[in-house]
Amino acid sequence: MSSQPVPVLMYHAVAHTPALATRELSVAPEAFADQMGVLAERGFTPLSTAQLAAVWRRGGPLPRKPVLITFDDGYEGVHGHALPVLAKHGFAATLFVSTGWIRGSYDTGGALDTMLDWKQVKALAAAGVEIGGHSHTHPQLDQLGDDALWFELLRCKEIVADELGARPESFAYPYGYSSRRVRRAVHDVGFAQALAVGNHLARRQQGPYALRRLTVRRATTPDEFTRIVEDTTGRAVARTFARDRALTKGYAVVRRARQARRKATRSRV
Repeated sequence: MSSQPVPVLMYHAVAHTPALATRELSVAPEAFADQMGVLAERGFTPLSTAQLAAVWRRGGPLPRKPVLITFDDGYEGVHGHALPVLAKHGFAATLFVSTGWIRGSYDTGGALDTMLDWKQVKALAAAGVEIGGHSHTHPQLDQLGDDALWFELLRCKEIVADELGARPESFAYPYGYSSRRVRRAVHDVGFAQALAVGNHLARRQQGPYALRRLTVRRATTPDEFTRIVEDTTGRAVARTFARDRALTKGYAVVRRARQARRKATRSRV
């Protein structure tokens, strides 16, 4: 049924020796290959973000054991290490690029590790990987004013469209942070769906602009990986990510207080 929960896997760097800033959220190439092997052996059907959203919009049936494989930011290992494995299995995937971090004429600096260049992004697209947006400079979007928020979204969308010749349909929030205002802006700029983090299974009821994902880390063990992708109730996912959820709730309180102070300061100016 189209209402069944779907595991949406969130990857970042795929590298043997990642930079310190990306190490925790990176995976070794061998681990990534093993994880894709698990999906193949257990009969999963990878979809792109746009494919899943389209099925849920029309209420149609999902394929057997659907899963999404997503990558954030645009690290070079997605081309060098992940793409050959995806191609081997014929797996769909989505790459969300921060356009100001991709090596080339739009580079704003600030990237945490070696990034893809646009030639590599185009090669990924040509191989069938969906290319989505991830903002221009990777800020916390819900902390921005309206003009800066609009710039981050529109600039990202325009660059991807100019480079690839097609407008990106899907978006992922940097750091997973959004708000009603941010989600509305993502819609108004023209993205058809967007992914958060949350470390929950994705469900149709979450809506097309707040779909949840599961974080895959360097520390994710083979048993943990198998448990979360095979989970159909959310119980194994809840146990695996209990600490992440607690930290997220605590930090959300801090971030809301910071945002309220910024609003109060702007109103007095």
